[in-house]
Amino acid sequence: MPKIEVNEEMFLKLAGFSSGECSQSELEDALVCAKAELDESGDKSLPPSERIIKIDLNDTNRPDLWSTAGAARQVRVYRGGKSTDYSSFFSSAEKRQTSKYKVIIKKSVEPVRPYMTGFVARGIEIDDSMLKDMIQTQEKLAWNYGRKRRSMSMGLYRTGIIKWPIIYKGVDPDSVSFVPLQWEEPLTPREILKQHPKGKEFAFILEHEKVHPLLLDSQDQILSYPPIINSADLGAVQVGDSEIFVELTGTDKKAVTLAASIMACDLADYGFKIEPVELEYDFDTPFGRKCITPYYFQEPVFCSLKRVEKFTGVKLSADECLAALTKMGVKAEKALDKERSSAGEKSEGIWAYPPVYRNDYLHAVDVAEDIIIGCSLDRFTPERPSDFTVGRLTPLTLFGREVRELMVGLGYQEMIYNYLGSGKDFIEKMRSSGETIVRISNPMTENYEYVRDGIIASLLASESVSGHSAYPHKLFEIGKVTYWEKEKKADPRTRHYLGFLNADKDANFNTIAAQIQTLFYYLSREYEVEEREDPRFIKGRCAAILYKGDCIGVFGEIHPEVLENWGIGMPCTAAELDMEALL
Repeated sequence: MPKIEVNEEMFLKLAGFSSGECSQSELEDALVCAKAELDESGDKSLPPSERIIKIDLNDTNRPDLWSTAGAARQVRVYRGGKSTDYSSFFSSAEKRQTSKYKVIIKKSVEPVRPYMTGFVARGIEIDDSMLKDMIQTQEKLAWNYGRKRRSMSMGLYRTGIIKWPIIYKGVDPDSVSFVPLQWEEPLTPREILKQHPKGKEFAFILEHEKVHPLLLDSQDQILSYPPIINSADLGAVQVGDSEIFVELTGTDKKAVTLAASIMACDLADYGFKIEPVELEYDFDTPFGRKCITPYYFQEPVFCSLKRVEKFTGVKLSADECLAALTKMGVKAEKALDKERSSAGEKSEGIWAYPPVYRNDYLHAVDVAEDIIIGCSLDRFTPERPSDFTVGRLTPLTLFGREVRELMVGLGYQEMIYNYLGSGKDFIEKMRSSGETIVRISNPMTENYEYVRDGIIASLLASESVSGHSAYPHKLFEIGKVTYWEKEKKADPRTRHYLGFLNADKDANFNTIAAQIQTLFYYLSREYEVEEREDPRFIKGRCAAILYKGDCIGVFGEIHPEVLENWGIGMPCTAAELDMEALL
């Protein structure tokens, strides 16, 4: 979980403690609304301006709390303090801002790191505590939320020496050179990855790319080599600076945009005046080719009062819900569920509009969670379970153990795989149409974009790197698969499957059929087979497994094209079947 170090005096001031002092117990109670804990209090032998507080944050989906200003904002608003209106410097689909600052994003950067956002902050001098906190926020967001700078990174610059407009483009990593921070001689981007400490640390992001991103001003002065290192000339913000340019680049447009919003709100709380920046893309983006940031893109979420009661166990009125959300900094209004109202059933509820610095409202349960915190946890009386229960293994677990023993007896070795994978592995290599596979809408990377709808692809992945081992190779796994029904009328189904694969020069349809027969014999189950076409198997050498008239699995000889896609040179037979159907 993220942990931040904050200046005590700065935090208490931003959190609305007018006296500038509060007891340890008072601070601990105040942090509960931010789902945070006081890890270490400040050294009382030091003056408040020099004391450092350490705070543990228990919520990884609230990156807005990972800073002094963000955590203090939540505490201040919860305690009834003033909620800042940030709309004056935010653009949206309905409200277009204007800007005298412009960044041009060239198409050459699209294949490697296509998205950028930014803003200018001016008006107050940066002191030492503020600069340390800005750098901490920069690193926390880039490391945790930005996945070690891969999907999002941030840079700070002195605006006064930048010649606008700024150009963001891709370059040959050997074609240009500049002096990076904490270095004395010019280096090319490729040399930075090999010689500079920061380059070595983050080389994994760009070392295999043919084009590397670069940020320059209109006079071709290099600002930075994102996400690796800033230029020593323009990229060194210092104590006493009163005007800075904040830029963010990355591969995830929404993550980059949200991080910019968080930083802009933090600096506004410090007292900076935030000025938007206009972005002009040479290619299409989720927010269009022209966009002014900071940009508000969050969607409102509806939660009915019936759902609130279901989630909390307490019947709350709409006014109580509105008051609770206000304490969490969320704007909300009473409303009727339009879908239910059109069906003749009135369902009163709440429309919640997430703040500009939050993007964690994905479902009505998120609204209910904020209502619970806003009402105070003391409002909800803990209850002991009313039913007496005895822990025991489920029938499916016991059955799985029996199947494992049989598979080991048949000479197979058990494997355990990740349920997530890429479209290339689960769809393209398997000659699949992908109609039933479940795709994750916000994947961490393309390697974890799909939930597997079968086990055979996982088994083939192991076989593809096992060609040096003595044959035969006999692998099996019992694990979950998830898939859409063809009609997609309901939620995806998740089932426990058995999958096994045999790679050997003598592997054929007869051997796999005999193993299926042996398995069912020792499980004391009757089954039937019928010819079936499946793109993963050779036509005419594939059969469906029927149990009580229902198709519960398939087996056969793996198609040569599938084997070629995986780089496997040995014939393979495989089977997979629904274990839950056999219970």
